[in-house]
Amino acid sequence: VLHCRAFFKGEYMYYVYMLRCKDNSLYTGITTDIRRRYQEHLNQGKKSAKYTRVHGVLQIEAYWSCQDRRVASQLEYWLKTLDKSQKEQIIFDNHYISVYLQEKIDIAVYKRQYDFISHKVMIK
Repeated sequence: VLHCRAFFKGEYMYYVYMLRCKDNSLYTGITTDIRRRYQEHLNQGKKSAKYTRVHGVLQIEAYWSCQDRRVASQLEYWLKTLDKSQKEQIIFDNHYISVYLQEKIDIAVYKRQYDFISHKVMIK
């Protein structure tokens, strides 16, 4: 199993991600290793979130990197305040993250990642 754990100035890089569940709902979470965390959700074991154990996971829809846990937690919090249609717009076009969140957080510190996924493609 390949791990995706990046380092920044001796610290772990943090990722905020959105998963599509089998019932078409979206789950938002935070991790230092996107591949490991995705596998934990897929395996539905003790390390997966209760939500994803109940709803099942289809794929990662979007994820962003940032430099520390505090900053990642802020993005996770604000994404969770959005309604589903707003989250869907962000998944489709990252420009909408600025539309919905620029007044809340410093959008410039988050980088949308596309290296492991593209829209509607799962990490294997």
